[in-house]
Amino acid sequence: MRNINDVSSGFEVLENGHELQTAAMVLDPGEESGPSGNEHPRSEQMLFVVSGTLEAQIGNDRFTMRAGDCAIVPRDAAHRFVNRAAERAITLNVYAPKAY
Repeated sequence: MRNINDVSSGFEVLENGHELQTAAMVLDPGEESGPSGNEHPRSEQMLFVVSGTLEAQIGNDRFTMRAGDCAIVPRDAAHRFVNRAAERAITLNVYAPKAY
């Protein structure tokens, strides 16, 4: 068992199950999850914002996510999450099947 609060920066896999995995991502102000071409060819991703605010781009959709919001990233969808706010953002991510 891992605690999401143990992740102080970046991206880290928390747990691996047989068919899925959990991960945490911490983005300080101005940081992003990666280039918009980031894709998971075999996995769907659920991203839940634990704290902070993120600008999300999933495929052609752009929207703001705040604490308590969640979104699904389909397989092969280009996506990126950017922290344009003044506070740190923390997310919990679930990948099925495992992506990392």
